[in-house]
Amino acid sequence: MSRVESIVAPVRDSLERMRSVLEAHVRDSSRAVSDMTDHVGRFRGKQLRATLVLLAGDATGNSTDEHPTVAAIVEMIHLATLVHDDVLDGAKVRRRVACVNERWDNQTAVLLGDFLYARAFALSTDLSSRMASRVLAEATRRICVGEIDQAALRYDFEMPESTYERIAGAKTAELYAAACELGARYPGGREDLGRSLREYGHAIGLAFQIVDDCLDVVGKEEVVGKTVGNDVEDGKITLPVLRTYAISDAATRSRMRSVYTEPGLKNRLGALQAVVSLEAGVDYAFERARTLVEGAKARVRVLPPTPARDALIELGDFVLERNF
Repeated sequence: MSRVESIVAPVRDSLERMRSVLEAHVRDSSRAVSDMTDHVGRFRGKQLRATLVLLAGDATGNSTDEHPTVAAIVEMIHLATLVHDDVLDGAKVRRRVACVNERWDNQTAVLLGDFLYARAFALSTDLSSRMASRVLAEATRRICVGEIDQAALRYDFEMPESTYERIAGAKTAELYAAACELGARYPGGREDLGRSLREYGHAIGLAFQIVDDCLDVVGKEEVVGKTVGNDVEDGKITLPVLRTYAISDAATRSRMRSVYTEPGLKNRLGALQAVVSLEAGVDYAFERARTLVEGAKARVRVLPPTPARDALIELGDFVLERNF
C-alpha cells in the first residue's frame, strides 16, 4: 500500500461519495464547459484537502452525512485556485497534462476558475448549516489577498521570513486550515476542536507550500509533474531563495538580483543555479517545514487513537517526503 493509499484508507468510502458529489456538480450542459471540466479532472491529484475534511471529522468524532459534500466543496475551491494559479504563473503543465490556459487560453481559464467557484458556493447554500459558506468565503478572501500581496512583493529579496510565511499561509495553508476546521466542527460543534484542527491544517499547509517552493527550484519537471522554475521566472522570492540570498556575499547577491530582473533572459532558473548553490537555502527551508509538521502532529496526537488520527499524523510525514 502506498503512503497516499494508507492515508485515505480510513475514509475511502466517504472519499468516493465526495468524488460522486464533485463530478455531479462540475457537469454542465455546455459542451465547451464539459470539455474543460473533463480536462481539469485529469489533474485533480491527491485530493488532500477533501481528505482532510473527512479525516478531521472521523478523528474528532464529528463526521456527519454532509461531510462528503463539504469535502467536495473544498475540492472545487481548490480546483478553481489551481486553474487561476496556472494563469498567474504562466504554467504549461500540471499533473503531466497541459494546463487549461495552455490548452485553451488565459481568458477561458479565468472563466473556468470562476465557474468552479460559483458551483462550490452554490452547493454550500444547500447544506443544513451556513458554517461552510462562512468559513470558505473567508478562506477564499484570504487566498486572494495572499496572491495579491505576493504579486506586490515580487523581487523583494529583503522580505522578512515572517512576511513570506504570512503570504504562503494565506495563499496555500488557509484552505488546509479551513478543511480541517470544517471537518472537526461542521455543522457547529466544539470550538476548541475546530481551533486545534485548524492550527494543525495551517501548519501542514504551510509546510506543503514550503516543500513546493523547494521543488520549484531543485525539482525535475518529469518527476514533479508540473512546470518548475515558475517562481523565479515570475520574480517571486520564496523561502529557499530568500535564505540563500541572506547568507550570500554582496557579489553573489548582485548576480542573483540580475538573474531575476535582466530583461529577456532565457531559463532564469538555470541561470540562478549557475550563479549560486541553492542547497543550503533548500535545506533550511526543509528544516522549517519539518518543524511545522512536528508541531502539527503534536496537536492531533492528543486525540483518541483511531485510524483517522493516525492518518493525520502520517499525512504530515507524506508532506515532507513527497517529490511531486
